[in-house]
Amino acid sequence: MELNERADIDTSQVEDGRGSGGGGGGIGGLPIGGGGLAGIVVTLVIALVGGYFGINTIGGDSGGSSSGTPLSQCTGDQKLQALECRNGLFVTSIQAYWRDQLPESFGEQYKPAVTHIFSNQVSTGCGSADSGVGPFYCPADDKVYIDLTFYEVLSKQLGAPGEFAQPYVLAHEYGHHVQDVLGTEAEMRRRQERDPGSANAESVKLELQADCYAGAWANAAANTTDKDGDKIFTSLTDQDIQEGIQAAGQIGDDTLQKKGGGDINPEEFTHGSSAQRQQWFRVGYDSGDPKQCDTFKAGAVS
Repeated sequence: MELNERADIDTSQVEDGRGSGGGGGGIGGLPIGGGGLAGIVVTLVIALVGGYFGINTIGGDSGGSSSGTPLSQCTGDQKLQALECRNGLFVTSIQAYWRDQLPESFGEQYKPAVTHIFSNQVSTGCGSADSGVGPFYCPADDKVYIDLTFYEVLSKQLGAPGEFAQPYVLAHEYGHHVQDVLGTEAEMRRRQERDPGSANAESVKLELQADCYAGAWANAAANTTDKDGDKIFTSLTDQDIQEGIQAAGQIGDDTLQKKGGGDINPEEFTHGSSAQRQQWFRVGYDSGDPKQCDTFKAGAVS
């Protein structure tokens, strides 16, 4: 995977909150996603990651600490050496895709969402969270939140070292934003309220659809352009796509449960098994059509 050094990073799509403090409290007490909140955080790996492995991303440094590169410095020939700048281009690519694809596929206008980079803790429209929760999307303020040290966790502790794992993570979270725009997430919450026993199964369907949307973006990523028409990627290979598929597999519920030393319990799945996550990423990638990502139709997920 190679990014185009000439491509413009739309820094209006990313905000840097590192070093600005942030909210107290953490995800452990579930202040986010509690009943009655205006929005529900939809996370990539939720608290299972910290719960199973004791992972603590706080204080880690892979370019995502408060000493990282400010987004204002994402200029010049060397800009893509910085993790923040590369992620800025990933976000630019993902939103460029949905800006065109959402009206074409679903007849809805896309509403851009900001990615907020934080360090250690953050206050959101959905409550307060810390780095241990992993990346997440908050529908109450239409933002994707990420502590960039998560990529080190993903690589070294979860077994997904490829660079394309990073845009997969972001594309998954923007898949949740698309679900919010289309009303899919709100309808799923209503079904959960009507039938609490289906809550986990409904969550799995939502997560697998976000994986499928990530795959649909990956199919078109090589053709996405910045505002001036310059391609964002100069090359995107089959190996890159395999890295995305590998990342999806490494964060399946069964794999996380197994690595945590516990029994595999499908009734506790909230994101889907490794096989399911990889399958739905492939559905999106192979078809290149987000309309094929209807994980909620009868029999789609089993």
